[in-house]
Amino acid sequence: MSNELILIVDDEKTLVKALTFNLEKEGFRVEPAYDGEEALQKVFSLKPDVVVLDLMLPEVDGFEVCRRIRKKLDTPIIMLTARSEDIDKVLGLELGADDYLTKPFNSRELVARIKAVLRRSKAIEEESKKQIQIGKLQIDLLQHRVRLGGKEISVTSKEFALLSFLAINAGNVYSREQLLEQVWGYDYYGDVRTVDVHIRHLREKIEKDPANPNFIITVWGTGYKLREDL
Repeated sequence: MSNELILIVDDEKTLVKALTFNLEKEGFRVEPAYDGEEALQKVFSLKPDVVVLDLMLPEVDGFEVCRRIRKKLDTPIIMLTARSEDIDKVLGLELGADDYLTKPFNSRELVARIKAVLRRSKAIEEESKKQIQIGKLQIDLLQHRVRLGGKEISVTSKEFALLSFLAINAGNVYSREQLLEQVWGYDYYGDVRTVDVHIRHLREKIEKDPANPNFIITVWGTGYKLREDL
């Protein structure tokens, strides 16, 4: 069963009620909004997984709601329109809507469209997790490649494992013992200086000035971290 939150924005309360009933049967959570201002307030406070957005709304119309959402969020938006003019559909898609339906429509079709945009959204999210970008440093977790400013950097498998672990957990500080445990394995009994050696080698490869590192930071008395705010 799904548990995603769907925000339905439409001033036709009977339609909202019917859509809510059908979506909740599918396991979705549903929140209604009946005008553009209410929609914007709920989008930014509740962070729904999908917004079902009517174009013809009081207060603020659907086009403007879509425009304001897209300035801050990538939330999937399905636009509803009572008009069949292609210009509405084109404008809606240009403003960032992911899909549209023309009224009247079958509730089952809306459910199918919602599931489709959720699948696409999750696929994009998963794809983004395969690459980590921190400033000019790019780490491709699938192809085991490191690039700096677009130029490929040659690293060993253990250097890549260490850099990837720090990047996935960017901002968190890890002691040498923790890094040995996480990167080399629980059964590794090597000297903690092994970590220092690999850190030094990585800095020589990715830092402009290894003596004053910008990416891999030493936290004195604790260990190392990879910056997340470049």
